Amino acid sequence: QRISWTPLLLVGYLFYLLLGATVFQLLEMQAESHFRDQFQLEKLRFLQNYSCLDRQALEQFVQVLLEAWEKGVNPEGNSTNPSNWDFSNSFFFAGTVVTTIGYGNLSPSTVAGQTFCVFYALFGVPLNLAFLNQLGKGLNCHLITLERWVHKPGRAQVQSIFLITGTLLFLVFPPLVFSYVEGWSYGEGFYFTFITLSTIGFGDYVVGTNPNKHYIPVYRSLTAIWIVFGLAWLALVFNVGADMMEKFLQLKWHKSNLSLAEGATIKLEGEPEQPRIHIPG
Repeated sequence: QRISWTPLLLVGYLFYLLLGATVFQLLEMQAESHFRDQFQLEKLRFLQNYSCLDRQALEQFVQVLLEAWEKGVNPEGNSTNPSNWDFSNSFFFAGTVVTTIGYGNLSPSTVAGQTFCVFYALFGVPLNLAFLNQLGKGLNCHLITLERWVHKPGRAQVQSIFLITGTLLFLVFPPLVFSYVEGWSYGEGFYFTFITLSTIGFGDYVVGTNPNKHYIPVYRSLTAIWIVFGLAWLALVFNVGADMMEKFLQLKWHKSNLSLAEGATIKLEGEPEQPRIHIPG
């Protein structure tokens, strides 16, 4: 009896993300809290000495601000602000690691966290590829089944339905949600959606990072799940597009070769027969 690996792979993939989220939270949250307290202390010292501030002190404080931004600490916040390394954010970060999106707005700051991130990505990226490949096969099987049920429209119509449905679910509707939650325009939300699902991940737009907004705890975790399924759909779309382009190029190349062959045949047929030279023995 043939064993279906899809449920086992799904459970393993989810477990790997949960494991990564837990470890990243344990390794980074304490260091972030320490740096946040240190920043607040520096901020207090700055305010106390503001009346006698000199250029050197100002440059030092600017350096502290830059370090705060690099560590993901909001300079306008306080120690009671939600952590960048709570479980939801850690889960989201783990998803961006294994999917190779890598926004760049958040990264491990401890040596332990950086070392774990290397080995986590080393095993997580192949696992993600295997999972997306299996998910893509499942979607493709559903497409084939749908084609068997619907005989009249044909394969092109079924692919069109798949493309339109996926576009609505992963590219059209999500920007509406992001626009409402993040305060972005629809164009900005659509831009973020495609840049994320294509794994380009510039990092200029990232969900759940506005310090002036209150997000529900599972917001970024749900976004990570949306990213995974969106990646599988868009990867399948890219594969279909690549196959169509390859077939088109092969057809053009085949027609070009046929034209050259027919031209050479016509030219040979039009040439007068060369006289044969008899060499006596």
